[in-house]
Amino acid sequence: MSDHYLQPLFEPASIAVFGASERMPSVGATVYQNLIDMPFAGKLFPINPKHDSLFGNPCYKSIAEVDAPVDLAVITTPAATIPQLIEDCGEHGIKAAVILSAGFREIGAQGQQLEEKVLRAAKRHGLRFVGPNCLGIMRPSTGFNATFNRGGTSSGKLALVSQSGALCTSILDWANARDIGFSSVVSMGASADIGFGDVLDYLIYDSHTTSILLYIEGIQNARSFMSGLRSASRVKPVLAVKVGRHASGSQAAKSHTGALVGADDVFDAALRRAGGVRGYRVNDLFVAATVLAKGRRLRGENLAIITNGGGPAAMAADRASDLDIHLTPLSSALKQSLSAVLPTTWSQGNPIDIIGDATPDRYEAALSICLETKDIHGIIVIMSPQAMADALAVAKAVANVTKQSTKVVLTCWMGGEQVAPGREYLESNGIPTFQTPEAAVEAFSYLRNFHLNQQLLLQTPPPVDMKKRADVQGAQLIIENTLAEGRKVLTELESMAVLSAFKIPTTRAALARNANEALIHAESIGYPVVMKVYSKDISHKSDVGGVRLGIASAATVLTTYTDIVERVKAQQPEAKVEGVTVESMYTTKAGRELLVGMFTDPIFGPVITFGAGGTAVEILRDREVALPPLNRTLVQELISRTNIAKMLGPFRQLPAAKLEAIEEVVLAVSEMACELPWIKELDINPLIVDDRGAVAVDARIVIDHYSGTSRYDHLAIHPYPHDLISQARLHSGVNLTIRPIRPEDATIEKSFVDNLSKRSKYYRFLHGMRELSPELLARFTQIDYDREMALIAIVNEAGSDVEVGVARYITCVDKISCEFAVVVADAWQRHGIAFRLMKALINSARQKGLQSMVGSVLAENTTMLQFCRRLGFDSEPDPHDRSLVTVTKSLH
Repeated sequence: MSDHYLQPLFEPASIAVFGASERMPSVGATVYQNLIDMPFAGKLFPINPKHDSLFGNPCYKSIAEVDAPVDLAVITTPAATIPQLIEDCGEHGIKAAVILSAGFREIGAQGQQLEEKVLRAAKRHGLRFVGPNCLGIMRPSTGFNATFNRGGTSSGKLALVSQSGALCTSILDWANARDIGFSSVVSMGASADIGFGDVLDYLIYDSHTTSILLYIEGIQNARSFMSGLRSASRVKPVLAVKVGRHASGSQAAKSHTGALVGADDVFDAALRRAGGVRGYRVNDLFVAATVLAKGRRLRGENLAIITNGGGPAAMAADRASDLDIHLTPLSSALKQSLSAVLPTTWSQGNPIDIIGDATPDRYEAALSICLETKDIHGIIVIMSPQAMADALAVAKAVANVTKQSTKVVLTCWMGGEQVAPGREYLESNGIPTFQTPEAAVEAFSYLRNFHLNQQLLLQTPPPVDMKKRADVQGAQLIIENTLAEGRKVLTELESMAVLSAFKIPTTRAALARNANEALIHAESIGYPVVMKVYSKDISHKSDVGGVRLGIASAATVLTTYTDIVERVKAQQPEAKVEGVTVESMYTTKAGRELLVGMFTDPIFGPVITFGAGGTAVEILRDREVALPPLNRTLVQELISRTNIAKMLGPFRQLPAAKLEAIEEVVLAVSEMACELPWIKELDINPLIVDDRGAVAVDARIVIDHYSGTSRYDHLAIHPYPHDLISQARLHSGVNLTIRPIRPEDATIEKSFVDNLSKRSKYYRFLHGMRELSPELLARFTQIDYDREMALIAIVNEAGSDVEVGVARYITCVDKISCEFAVVVADAWQRHGIAFRLMKALINSARQKGLQSMVGSVLAENTTMLQFCRRLGFDSEPDPHDRSLVTVTKSLH
């Protein structure tokens, strides 16, 4: 397997420390001392022109004096010296650096210019760096401590990645007192080069890491962050605490690291979309560390609470309700089992109050029964120090039962001195314990949220109608013409035309340039009508008296036209009024007013909004957001989170709104956000929906010039690559479509794999497989188009799409090569399908800038080996497995 591009940073064999000294407690001295003390197993080269030796070791005047290869540079010198040091490191062949020094963008324009010099120098030499303005990096399992923290930490399975060095030191101090270890500790600082996405990408493949904690002040590269977070969250719990939920916090973060902080609800949406779990306080990191470090995972979301006191039970139940945690109702059979071992006065419900005089045996019996109950997935055991309670004995009983089960058991030993021995025993036996019921419930919530996010990632949306394509070119021409006129706000007619291009139903409208034309349009459209001023200089028509509703007669049309024009000219005399639009007035007794829109977040780019609409939208504040691109499953989840969703079903003698029509509009707006990067804001308000469908009654679109270098640069998540769709005609006369796979293809992908012969499955997967698991099916169809590609070959049989082949690549950890696989349905082999798929796949990888494509082929699969040679692949026996042959193709 190729080496990860961050391997020199996390696994260096040799380190040069610039600014190393013996002058404690300076940063250079502390870092160098930490590397010696851990101790670091590789070679150390202290660099300081003022010293000949440090701590008895030779010291070098410059990196040029070091006559040996160096993997990592740790830099502690003043900011002004660093651009040249990076040049020197690059010339020496160093590929990674940690810049601890401050004095860059966080101090203003001068620091920003200095940071840009460092970036240019690093890019010239292909050198990647963490920082500047950071604590450093730690890998306890290898004795690697390149931080200026006082001392190290023990080795564990938990990774901590933080933009705050101070927070790192606090967590390390707290963890050391509780024997919680870390696989990696990374202080990101300003994240000028290496960002969260890069570090997450490394931790995905790091066998020492099972869980990840993030402290975030700002995101530099949203695409990289989302890609890394989504990939990591599929295999490891990721909990993120982000500051800047309010203006004061955002400003503090910006002054600290120069970080740009986007809207908080957008960050929530991004985290949810990628499968991460959100924390809100620093204490959440401590709580999460306690429970994640133990490694147990939930297989459901039902919680049971066992306690010896009613007060603690009520506190735990209240917090569970706050967090929407489901306390499992006790079945009759479970109550009967518990009654057999508990006094008659037990609570007969959940929380399970086993009474204040509970003995260790009683705790053990109740816990054993709950652990054996299928519908209970996690248990919190609470003990308060009552006169009859023996905290240590109860702890031993709980630990004894817990070790015999794989379920999650959390504990809360309330109090101080009396329960301390019990708490210490639980901690020493690897059982998470907390001092308050609320903290224990919150810890459970992190495991529950991770489980729910994993289930959401496994959801497969229904098939999509590929024939309902929007007129992207037509909408683009409207936008380009508007920009050419020097305007950045579309008129209502232009906005409605763009919506229509994306198949969003709108009301009929026509422009009248005089009263007589207005009358003709009203008679043609039919009464009642709505009349609105038409001026390219006016965005908010209602504010200047430019809107009239419910006009029901010819005479009123004539007087209204004159009245609107005169009133608007009086209110805004500088505006050029070109006429009045006459629109059909959508009337319905069962209508609900919604808002569907889009705005641009400074970090994550286009964001889709949904909520209650109408004139009171700012007061109601019923808004939920999601990142495009969306599919129907994601749209349904977005809608369900709003308050207005409760009013979309039947109520007060109104029929249910047509949800499918709402979903189609949101999907269309998502497509607009992806395909029209000029759009900066879009509001459809109101979108009126009833049992018949949905109609956009009013719309406003704000645009601007697009500065991206490629089609989808503006998006945090790469959308479906329509440009890779191609058509072909086989020699047999059958029409073949080759296109990227999408989540909605889950049904045809499963059918395709399940129907492969045993031989084809063996050759494709290198082992036997009966059918695709839900996890593997989601992994195959919900791909990250930034990191991988899967092209499927489709034929039409009896009006339905049938998958007959698939070729896919996944980018390797070195980020310059990719690994491929291809398989064709048995009945469709020898039709040239595999060749067409592979040619398209190779072109796609080449467009992504990848340099080579590799694959593993069974040595006995001579047909595949011949096929690869025909495509220009070289082959050689796998040095680690004689049954395999490695095939490689250069993409230059």
